[in-house]
Amino acid sequence: MSTMQIDRLLDTVVKQGASDLHLTVGRPPTIRLHGHLRNLATKVLDSDDMVSLMKAITPERNQQELQEEGGTDFGFAYGEAARFRVSVFRQRGDLAIVLRQIPNRLLTFEQIGLPAICQELIRRPRGMFLVTGPTGSGKTTSLATMIDFINQTMDRHLVTMEDPIEYYHKHKKSIVNQREVGNDVPSFAEALRRVLRQDPDVILVGEMRDLETIEAAVRAAETGHLVFGTLHTTGAAKTIDRLVDAFPVNQQNQIRVQLSTALICVVSQQLLSRIDQPGMVAAYEFLVVTPAIANLIREAKTFRIDSAIQTGKKFGMQLLDDHLWSLYMGGKISAEEMIDKSKNPSDLRDKVHKLGRTIGRTDLDEDDDIGKDAGGKPAAAGR
Repeated sequence: MSTMQIDRLLDTVVKQGASDLHLTVGRPPTIRLHGHLRNLATKVLDSDDMVSLMKAITPERNQQELQEEGGTDFGFAYGEAARFRVSVFRQRGDLAIVLRQIPNRLLTFEQIGLPAICQELIRRPRGMFLVTGPTGSGKTTSLATMIDFINQTMDRHLVTMEDPIEYYHKHKKSIVNQREVGNDVPSFAEALRRVLRQDPDVILVGEMRDLETIEAAVRAAETGHLVFGTLHTTGAAKTIDRLVDAFPVNQQNQIRVQLSTALICVVSQQLLSRIDQPGMVAAYEFLVVTPAIANLIREAKTFRIDSAIQTGKKFGMQLLDDHLWSLYMGGKISAEEMIDKSKNPSDLRDKVHKLGRTIGRTDLDEDDDIGKDAGGKPAAAGR
């Protein structure tokens, strides 16, 4: 396959609005569109195709890393049309490539559905703001929206540390310096060590992967900076547990105290396929650290955080499952999608059945007579 053909594949991804392009031996090029995989109507790829495709887009430095480590990640600009986050790796002796499309257009809070209180919280001069969720849940997009809001409305110096850089931010009212791990700096930890000498107001840590990075990010938040970070966790309480568990047991009480004062907010999100129109919709869990929440963190009572979120709606808090339920009741997502992405699937399953509906999947509807009509037949599947 020639460069011309990789261009055709990328054109298809951009025009169709696909989130990912998968290239692997023994299968035609495959896109992920609205959460589902779709084969493109072209030839099945062989080993030579994969080598050609890899060389067409992979910088020399990353080809070297692929040779030595068996995998490499980098950012790739497709002209003005789009940017891609690329992962090239070896599998069964051959190459495989996954390209994730990063839209060039920055979105607003309204467009991605982030709670309005976000705008108030990110105006704070110091503290830690975490965005969490599984891979592909839209964390990078949410953070880019927040950074762009600060950039447009406040005079700040923002320093980001990313692997790779996904959204490019132009200098607007703020100065935005973006550092790419592996290109501009060796590691997140090293970037954080140096950032405090760079007069930052706002720091973005693309991924809080290890103890050293977490420790440095918390310290930066404590010393008068607004710090944004991401973790691959689901739910606010689990996020706090994950941060604490990264530390040795003899340091865990200390980090709880630090988090109770430094943490501003945790946004935990999921992306779901829509059924009312083509596309995806985000569901959010939103924890605002009030004095009551800070006490729960300090006293290692994170198991009570979900209850505190439920009673903290006046502060803009919401549980993930409550937002999923409202999306389902609004006809935006299916019952099956809601339950698959929920924290407490059995509770939501019971709520669907109490409405006299079924979910439409045997394992979720069996042993339950509620979702049946008077004749014992299943009621209409939940939308």
